Amino acid sequence: MNTDNLQIQIKTFFGLEQVLAEEVKKLGGKNVEAKNRAVTCEGDLGFLYKLNYSCRTALKILVPIMEFKAFNESKFYDKLFKFEWDQFLEKHQSFAIDATVNSERFNHSQFMTLKMKDAIVDYFQEKYKIRPSVNKDNPDIKFHLHIDRELVSISLDSSGDALFKRGYRKEQTVAPINEVLASGMLQLAGWDGKGNFLDPMCGSGTLLIEAAMIAMDLPAQTFRRNFAFQNWKNYDSELFKTIKEVRLNRVKEFTGKIVGYDINYDALDAARTNIESAEMEDIIEVKKQNFFDSEKDMFPLLMVFNPPYDERISINDDDFYKKIGDTFKQHYPNTLAWLISADLDAPKKIGLRPSRKIKLFNGKLETRFLQYEMYDGSKKGKYINKEE
Repeated sequence: MNTDNLQIQIKTFFGLEQVLAEEVKKLGGKNVEAKNRAVTCEGDLGFLYKLNYSCRTALKILVPIMEFKAFNESKFYDKLFKFEWDQFLEKHQSFAIDATVNSERFNHSQFMTLKMKDAIVDYFQEKYKIRPSVNKDNPDIKFHLHIDRELVSISLDSSGDALFKRGYRKEQTVAPINEVLASGMLQLAGWDGKGNFLDPMCGSGTLLIEAAMIAMDLPAQTFRRNFAFQNWKNYDSELFKTIKEVRLNRVKEFTGKIVGYDINYDALDAARTNIESAEMEDIIEVKKQNFFDSEKDMFPLLMVFNPPYDERISINDDDFYKKIGDTFKQHYPNTLAWLISADLDAPKKIGLRPSRKIKLFNGKLETRFLQYEMYDGSKKGKYINKEE
């Protein structure tokens, strides 16, 4: 593998492709291109380490190692059996395979995964008289199999566990927001650490912690201990150590306020535990406060939140969203507020016209990320529907 010019594929959520592309460009990626739920770029081994350590909206970072066309299972197996797997996998190491299959010829991802596993094991058995073990839970090396019709792509997974697993979350409420989605929302909302931030329904504190990390320019994986690339044959521990030191030296002081409200004691306890785990007790404040009884007390202010819905809380939807709109209008003048909702009729219930609407997915739930601009007095014509 030529480590000076790696072809890199970075997975993300639908709707965050441009945010991720901007992140990759700022980190130094070359030939950056946004795709569907992914971004591709080029870079060296050090850049691959930097991406894994720093990128906020990446879910998984892959390095393609082979590509071919196969029209039946026999051809698929033969191509894989002839590949030199010992370039990437040591005899004593365990491995696992993730698979995504979109093909009429090969319509069973589990079966194709099994065929690939057989090809790898048979390769080592024939060459070394030894069989590497499969470990689905904690493998040394992880491969990704992607089949699109006849085109087969095999990649090395450089991340291991998905990159939303930052390492700071110790407690969670029901259906907490994914860390990658939270960071993407904050970046879409324009949060850059200037001013003050409020999450008025903070749950276990994910948006608060991600907001603090952005404000301080703290790398996304500061609290993570392991990456898959650390088990690669060409792993350069000194290079990774240097990259971490350089990134951590860029961390800056945050002088604004980051505040979270919630009315649920368990949620507040979970938020405090996670904030303490992220060592941000001095930066983030959480308190028991009903948003509907609150008033703006920070200037300037950006508000981003994930109102409870579905199984998390029993609410009268119409009344709940109407109260959000009333609180915006009556208590938060001159404020930019964003909220995410799986209720696609939420804007009608809020009673304000959103100035931006962005389609995102929270897990499998289709949502809208809505921006509201509150002003003192009437600003006719200021609210413009803009679908993105």
